[in-house]
Amino acid sequence: MLVTIIILIIASAFFVSGKVRSDIVALCSLIALMVTGVLTPEEALSGFSNNVVIMMIGLFVVGGAIFQTGLAKMISSRILKLAGNSEPRLFILVMVVTSAIGAFVSNTGTVALMLPIVVSMAHNAGINASRLLMPIAFASSMGGMMTLIGTPPNLIINDTLTGAGYDSLSFFSFTPVGIICVITGILVLMPLTKWFLGKNGGKDSGTSSGKTLGQLAKEYGLSSNLFRLRAVNSSKAIGKTIIDMDVRKVYKLNVLEIRRIESAQHRFLKTVTQKLASAGTVIKNGDILYVTGEAEAVHRFAGDMGLEMLDEHASEMTTRNGKTLAFYDIGIAEILLTPSSNIVNRTVKEAGFRDKFNVNVLGIRRKKEYILHELGQEVIHNGDVLLVQGAWADIARLGKEDSEWVVLGEPLEQARKVTLDYKAPVAAVIMIAMVAMMVFNFIPVAPVTAVMIAAMLMVLTGCFRNVEAAYKTINWETIVLFAAMLPMSLALEKTGVSDYISGAMAGSLGSYGPMVLMAGIYFVTSLMTMFISNTVTAVLMAPIALQCAQQIGVSPVAFLFAVTVAASMCFASPFSTPPNALVMRAGQYSFMDYVKVGLPLQVIMGIVMVLVLPLLFPF
Repeated sequence: MLVTIIILIIASAFFVSGKVRSDIVALCSLIALMVTGVLTPEEALSGFSNNVVIMMIGLFVVGGAIFQTGLAKMISSRILKLAGNSEPRLFILVMVVTSAIGAFVSNTGTVALMLPIVVSMAHNAGINASRLLMPIAFASSMGGMMTLIGTPPNLIINDTLTGAGYDSLSFFSFTPVGIICVITGILVLMPLTKWFLGKNGGKDSGTSSGKTLGQLAKEYGLSSNLFRLRAVNSSKAIGKTIIDMDVRKVYKLNVLEIRRIESAQHRFLKTVTQKLASAGTVIKNGDILYVTGEAEAVHRFAGDMGLEMLDEHASEMTTRNGKTLAFYDIGIAEILLTPSSNIVNRTVKEAGFRDKFNVNVLGIRRKKEYILHELGQEVIHNGDVLLVQGAWADIARLGKEDSEWVVLGEPLEQARKVTLDYKAPVAAVIMIAMVAMMVFNFIPVAPVTAVMIAAMLMVLTGCFRNVEAAYKTINWETIVLFAAMLPMSLALEKTGVSDYISGAMAGSLGSYGPMVLMAGIYFVTSLMTMFISNTVTAVLMAPIALQCAQQIGVSPVAFLFAVTVAASMCFASPFSTPPNALVMRAGQYSFMDYVKVGLPLQVIMGIVMVLVLPLLFPF
């Protein structure tokens, strides 16, 4: 028992510190349990073959297909248009739509989908966007309580119940609880966001999302860092490539784009073509070079190469009616990295934005610092906002990489566009069929089988561009964390730790009645999930809650629901869930904003659940 407790305490300390990846901590604790003989290798590795783990992998794939086909985006944006310019109506619709999508898709993916749509809607309605971004993070967690597959803790408590010989929970057993969570959230958050978030975000603070192109250019200093140079007849640059001129090494400059005026077949028509400047691009007479860097270096480069400096407001070409090709024809947008992004801790050059998406990284916003020069070797941090530049079609492609980042600063008209892929109806049919197989008992298919069938059909029917895209939707850190921590609960039971803790709780609180004991379990779980992930918390607390109920001779269902709700409803910290962290940068929130808004909601949610759960699931 002592060895198991020591391993659990050390693992918990690392989970709280966050200095080591959670999946690595879980694997190390698993190995420690094997080395010390607490678990046999078969017992220790049993988590990787658990039905719940396989279901989670399949659900990541199914959810990813819904995003890839544009199905979820189409549904959410069309519903949100019903709000018009009414702030209360928009707030309610945002909460309802986000929670509805969160019932079937991971909460991080739900927020990544909703964030740019909500920001655009808020800007059109003249509403402070910061009042909506934190609520969508919270609503994604509330939506997870709607269905069996909404969040991993739901699957964990169901597995705990069936493992103890009780009947399995149905697909919609969670729906009444989820509806109450959403209603409570709406009623509590509407006043709290007005009181505490109205003055801190949105227009006043320069929220990073929903900006116009002019605001983006001004914020990142593009007006002072972006220069245009024209190659004239006498230019030494004509006939040379970018690498021949050694622009980057000698002048510390970056040639972003080349505008070239070309005659069409009709001799009276001319067109301007845009192309990213590659190392081998040959400069021709009349080309316009878009260059970023220090003004002194730009002037030196122009002098050495005989290039003409253009005024930043001058046009490359003026049409007969006097209309000019605007400076903002250059496509620029901001992207916010998700916590699970694979490019975190890699340099900008290693991230390969130019090679993969044909876009440049012009700047990095890290908290309140702007990094604009020598970006190639700059290491990308979690939560960074990157300013990228390229053709609008290439920037639009960035929006499909939902697992890596969220496009924030596209022009407002671009953010509102919805591209419904022709595979969206196929994804919808597969999703409905999966739910039907899990809901209706007359269909002789186990839930894990239904999820596996749906995931495979999403791949085979072409809802992903390729198989690799399907694999990319799986959050392997979460899968490994869950599979490695499941045996920890087995170790706690095997060594008697769970019996000891549950006995202590039942002895101290059980005499006051099952409701008080359940309340104790709820708030202990709620406290734990503020420091370690909700998956780990549910794995550790589910068997304890089960044994507490058994020791006082009542049904364990309400106790286990208390565990899953408390583990998922964590709002008091920006770091307790990935969605909370994701909207922190986008909404320019401080840690105290989460305390002011999230902590009251978390406490009120706990009180409501303690009163409601015994009514829904009698002892």
